Amino acid sequence: MEKNRFFHYKAVELRFLWLFNVANGPLTAILMLVWLNQTYAQPLDKAKLDQFFDRLAEKNKAMGSLVIAKESDVLYSRSIGYGQINGTEKKPLTAASRFRIGSITKMFTAAMILQLVEDGKLKLTDPLDQFFPQVPNAQKITIAQLLWHRSGIPNVRRDPKAQEKVNTIPVTKDEMLALIVKATPEFEPDTKHSYSNSGYQILGLILEKVTGKPYAEVLKERITSKIGLANTYLATGPIDPGKNEALTYMNFGDGWKPVPETHPSILYSAGAIVSTPGDLARFIQALFDGKIVSKESLDRMKTIRDGEGSGMESFTFAGKTFYGHTGGADNYGAWLAYLPEEKLAVAYTTNAKVYPVGNIVRGVVDIYYHKPFEIPALESMAVSPDILDKYVGVYSSPDAPVKLTITRDGSTLFFKPPGEQSAAPLEATAENRFQIEGAVVIEFDVAKNQMTVKRRGGERVFTKEK
Repeated sequence: MEKNRFFHYKAVELRFLWLFNVANGPLTAILMLVWLNQTYAQPLDKAKLDQFFDRLAEKNKAMGSLVIAKESDVLYSRSIGYGQINGTEKKPLTAASRFRIGSITKMFTAAMILQLVEDGKLKLTDPLDQFFPQVPNAQKITIAQLLWHRSGIPNVRRDPKAQEKVNTIPVTKDEMLALIVKATPEFEPDTKHSYSNSGYQILGLILEKVTGKPYAEVLKERITSKIGLANTYLATGPIDPGKNEALTYMNFGDGWKPVPETHPSILYSAGAIVSTPGDLARFIQALFDGKIVSKESLDRMKTIRDGEGSGMESFTFAGKTFYGHTGGADNYGAWLAYLPEEKLAVAYTTNAKVYPVGNIVRGVVDIYYHKPFEIPALESMAVSPDILDKYVGVYSSPDAPVKLTITRDGSTLFFKPPGEQSAAPLEATAENRFQIEGAVVIEFDVAKNQMTVKRRGGERVFTKEK
């Protein structure tokens, strides 16, 4: 209390001194104000950040790495979990561990396209038919529309019914282009916004066509070698622990299990880059410092239309507007956010998403700014087997051509979606409410013999079959 009172009185005294110096010289006043702000800035609460990540690790809710950097200086770095698990042998993640960063790749792709615009090798108004006239609506689609997800090109897949199997098989660029050519446009160019991985794959093909070099080589020449990102490159094959790349895992309450990998050729220029949080923080700092693209090009990237910029998104954390991107596939992911006014970068990469990544980043920023933040308990409650048995059964809905199966093993309920070989354990958050963290919430109504399945895209009611 005495210490707090002392600082209060000193702050009042310094403000009076500042007002006095305004009258006696503006330079003195400015120096006094700067000194005052530096003196009374609250230090980073590293202990609370450690407690947050300790809790995530203890409860098996995340594995990954975080970096908080200001003006390229790392203020905080933390890694939890493992990059490779072989039985009882576990390889801990470190700051040097490399992760698949998913759609953050689009920031790199957009920046390189804008570099070509600056070099006079492309125009934002160039129509797609200059490069790939066989794509539907190519004469109407521009480079700018591809960058801002306004082309109408849909996300294409080889075989949606066997997606998990085909995702492990490489795809050639010719095959990828052929799928895009066959697809029916979602809408007329520039009439709507729809996030399109396929549109960014087209941008990667344009990069290669204009430069005459493979995407991986263009990435190295134009960004990674230019600003010294030694751990950032395009993945071309399966995750390789020998290169310190983190394998992907999921935990349904019965330990960490490997997740099948999507082959990076399928993701290409829309999502196949490997990096570390340290490199990502350096990348976005360099981007905003004008070391990768001009201020005019950066302003274009930051221009948000229908919630989307050019390879960039905006986020609100702690009442402040950050810029960056998110990424993810399989069960890995990443989040990169930058606050230009403070030159503050937050980069989080994960090889095991359980607790929602957005909640982790939001918690980190709240702790950084000393906002009220309660470290989550992450505790599941126990429900008696007698009650669980009332939920067991096969459920269907007239609005969905699928059946969902609920089973019990011991004190755990299991949820088996259609087409899956194995069931996933559900975590109880209330006597009648269960979840797979960050993926699905299921609520049971025994009186009506119904269960409601809630996902990000909405909810649907299923009725138990007799």
